[in-house]
Amino acid sequence: MNDGAGSAPRAGGEPAAIETHGLTRSFGAVTAVRDLTLTVRPGELFGLVGPDGAGKTTTLRMLAAVLRPSGGDASVFGHSVVNDPEAVKADIAYMSQRFGLYADLTVAENLDFYADLYEVPADERARRLERLYQFSNLASFQGRLAGQLSGGMKQKLGLSCALIHEPRLLLLDEPTFGVDPVSRRDLWVIVHEMVARGVTAVVSTAYMDEAERFDRLALLHQGTVVAIDTPQALQSSLAGKLLAVRVDRPREARPVAQAIPGVVLAAVFGDRLHLAVDDAQRRAGEVEAALRRAGFAVAEVVPIEPSLEDVFVARLSGEQVA
Repeated sequence: MNDGAGSAPRAGGEPAAIETHGLTRSFGAVTAVRDLTLTVRPGELFGLVGPDGAGKTTTLRMLAAVLRPSGGDASVFGHSVVNDPEAVKADIAYMSQRFGLYADLTVAENLDFYADLYEVPADERARRLERLYQFSNLASFQGRLAGQLSGGMKQKLGLSCALIHEPRLLLLDEPTFGVDPVSRRDLWVIVHEMVARGVTAVVSTAYMDEAERFDRLALLHQGTVVAIDTPQALQSSLAGKLLAVRVDRPREARPVAQAIPGVVLAAVFGDRLHLAVDDAQRRAGEVEAALRRAGFAVAEVVPIEPSLEDVFVARLSGEQVA
């Protein structure tokens, strides 16, 4: 489902950084991305959010012009990924989940290699390296072999290598996957700093708690878009319409709660039920009474602010809370 928020407004008629129209990619009988249509404005931090198999990696590979679409097209700063892929590559940095670091080279040697690869001018190299070492906190590890770095440090080195040529567009495929909390925070600091400098960034993640960092995001499921908007707008679609129910046997209680009048959707979240309802204040007492009548021990029923995970579950169900 596309909820009509795919097109971002453009300041002063400025052309989009990315525009996709019916972007599709199939692998045999499996369609990994289906009819993806969206716009990313210059300088925006845009998220592709969804679980494994949602189509995030395939989308980024097509935007990076390393995977040809089966249908549709995408333009990156006006260049078609289908008709002019080499022009697209000149403007971007693409960091895949397994970025190509050389384990037997040091941190400094990896950065020098990518500076050579991207033909960074000699009179620019020192300035760029100094800034990247400052961003990444890798200055004290310049002589360490990349293969001996922690997972988080490898990701920061990979990101630094991707940024050495100062791209206009940054494409990051789940950069914080499997990274410790401190390195995860450091990676986001680097990304936000680049966006503040005017770089456009498209970042994929399966972590719903990271989704609030984006200016706008697309929620993806099985290759299709279920919603595109700002995190705040998506969350406000459920504002005042969500109850958290602490109840024994929540999985058994879920179908009972789903049948209560006014409950649009019931989902299990750990030891609680989250209920999307037409009016949280009005339905709280009714839900508690109905579950108690059905033989469940109810500890509390309270209205809560929706998370993006709640929004994703609600949109995925196809239910619209009036």
